[in-house]
Amino acid sequence: MSDYWGEFRTEWRALASVTLGLSFGLIMMSYAIGIMGPHLIRQFGWSQATFVAIQTLSLLAVVVYPFVGRLADRITARKTALIGVAASPVLFLGLSVMGDLTSYAVLFTLQSVILSTTTPPVLCRVIVQRFKQAKGLALATAVAGPSLLAAVGGPLLNNFVVDHGWRAGYVALAVASLIGGGLAIALMPSDLSEAPQPPKKKAARGDYALIFRTPAFWLLNASVLLCTLPMSVMVTQLGLVVGEHGVIDKTVSIIVSSYAIGMLVGRLISGFALDRLPGPLVASGSLAMSAAGLFVMSQQGGSVAVLAVAVLAVGLSFGAESDIVGYLISRYFPVRVYGSVFGIISSTITVSTTAGAALMSVMLSRTGSYSPFLLIASISVFLGSMMFLLLPRRHGEPEHEPALAREAAVPGG
Repeated sequence: MSDYWGEFRTEWRALASVTLGLSFGLIMMSYAIGIMGPHLIRQFGWSQATFVAIQTLSLLAVVVYPFVGRLADRITARKTALIGVAASPVLFLGLSVMGDLTSYAVLFTLQSVILSTTTPPVLCRVIVQRFKQAKGLALATAVAGPSLLAAVGGPLLNNFVVDHGWRAGYVALAVASLIGGGLAIALMPSDLSEAPQPPKKKAARGDYALIFRTPAFWLLNASVLLCTLPMSVMVTQLGLVVGEHGVIDKTVSIIVSSYAIGMLVGRLISGFALDRLPGPLVASGSLAMSAAGLFVMSQQGGSVAVLAVAVLAVGLSFGAESDIVGYLISRYFPVRVYGSVFGIISSTITVSTTAGAALMSVMLSRTGSYSPFLLIASISVFLGSMMFLLLPRRHGEPEHEPALAREAAVPGG
């Protein structure tokens, strides 16, 4: 156990750099939208529908994530993240002086594309390379960083914008991203030395042959596709879902807060569990709990206390999702293709989240209630959680496994 905690002392730079990089990267932009949105709509007279439509441009991530993940594998996570860290302050400053819908849409698109270099497929690679015994908890801690920043920085930014205006708010975000991102790059250790890579074409052929021939890749994608279907509801519609149960006023805030608390606690619990128990079992158990919570939320007429517990249960498991996937990828694939695999799976998450939002819209228009969608989502998440159990339970560091080593030696690799 002393060696386990000792990794945090010896590799604190890696953990701090990834936590800062995630917190002050693309995820910070996502949190800022909720604060800036009402001010922009009021200033320019945009309709809410138009503003929401612009957010769909983030779907470009479906194409971008595999590319940036691959880039991290080829030129290191540090160099890849530096692209987003350098661009972020410039883009925020651009938003501070923009004056129409077109310029906002262009800048938002550039942020969605370029700042994808500051997301888990790139940055979590550093933790996977540096941590061995405490890898699960380290990933969980890093992924929890943005939530903590949002909890503290969100109200501060909101009050600052109210007092000084949204343009000053974007300037503040530019300064914050420059300082936070700069510290992330400064603290980030160099990637672990790896064997010289073959020429780009041959490397891609061999690496993708390895990825696509590994059953775990298809199982992880299928599981994630099913499990992330209700993500958009929990992120954007939770207050309305709770209100549909007759909960009003401050009680809504309390229940919604239980989800945020659950996310933070869930990440830490699952991260520690991943270092102690078989990864597929942890993934299946935590997400099955989420399915149960969604099912309870789909039923009308329950008590407020039961609803609060259900929301907390969903938060506990949904909060564990990113680090669980990142951890499992590190266990079933060599580190040299970690970003490539994570990038593709991140695209799958984007597709699933978008499909979930579309399905929710259709169900709401037909039924006027969230309950049917929540019921479908609970079934989807349960099936996805069970698929994790199909992953092999006995596994070590994949780069040392003979089977994977043989796969990596395919012609052209």
